[in-house]
Amino acid sequence: SQTYFSKPSPDAAETAKETVSISRSEFLIKIGLLIASIPFLSLIYGMVHGASNLSLKRKKVHLSHLPDVFEGLKIVQISDLHTGSFVNDKILRNAVELINEQKADLILFTGDLVNSKADEVEPYIPILKQLSSTHGVFSITGNHDYGDYVRWPSKQHKQDNFDRLVNAHKLMGWDLLLDEHRNIEKDGERITVIGVQNWSANLRFPKYGNLTRASENVDQSAVNILLSHDPSHWRGEILERFKHIDITFSGHTHGAQFGVEIPGIKWSPVKYFYKEWAGLYEHAEQYLYVNRGLGFLGYPGRVGMLPEITLLELHKKQA
Repeated sequence: SQTYFSKPSPDAAETAKETVSISRSEFLIKIGLLIASIPFLSLIYGMVHGASNLSLKRKKVHLSHLPDVFEGLKIVQISDLHTGSFVNDKILRNAVELINEQKADLILFTGDLVNSKADEVEPYIPILKQLSSTHGVFSITGNHDYGDYVRWPSKQHKQDNFDRLVNAHKLMGWDLLLDEHRNIEKDGERITVIGVQNWSANLRFPKYGNLTRASENVDQSAVNILLSHDPSHWRGEILERFKHIDITFSGHTHGAQFGVEIPGIKWSPVKYFYKEWAGLYEHAEQYLYVNRGLGFLGYPGRVGMLPEITLLELHKKQA
């Protein structure tokens, strides 16, 4: 019985203590390495899966003056394709298929077709021209579409590049709105689609757009939809000066391609630069939708901010 209840020798106790101590140290090291690897693994996951994991965001907007003939109008928005970042056409093929499955009445593209040069989009024209909706595809330019981030041999070379970009929109069958508008008419009623060139409240980005020119002769009592790439335009002048704009569609922010979106929490570092950076916003019955972008720029992936296709329905607001 003494064998079972005898105390271990001092040497044995020290050995056991040392073993436990070593095990604890190894455990803490492994935990530390695991925690340190989480950001790295997240970035890898974002590259392998995040960039191609398309997200269809569904929203409804209610307007008091929406004509009955446009009740339930389905608008698909895409933005920021940055076609120069793609290494193959898989993402775009899947996106076009998903978009066409929605049987939209309107498709809107809100800028940044390329990273820098017009020839980036040319391999993808046969795919993008397959986009189809009842009233067609309307598009605008973003800050990356002007060639401002390239050192051109001359101003003419830069202009030639922009002309090629404009032609690419034509080849895809997209109606590029360069400070212009189009009326969509049905049974004597209309909705107006207005498109402006890039306009930013941030001095880092150019102000090519002219909304006054784009809105000339627009029926201010009708439903007016605006395509403007940079969401800072909304607070920059739209809310104050252009009360006839009911909904503005923007992109540009990409949601920083990194963030958290779970019930009750919506965060991205881009929120410290843009007050409106992803999703639907409203002020005094004027709406803004900021698309998170379909492509990517710089970091070739997305973590928590998946590539977005927006499906927004218009409904009449009941009195």
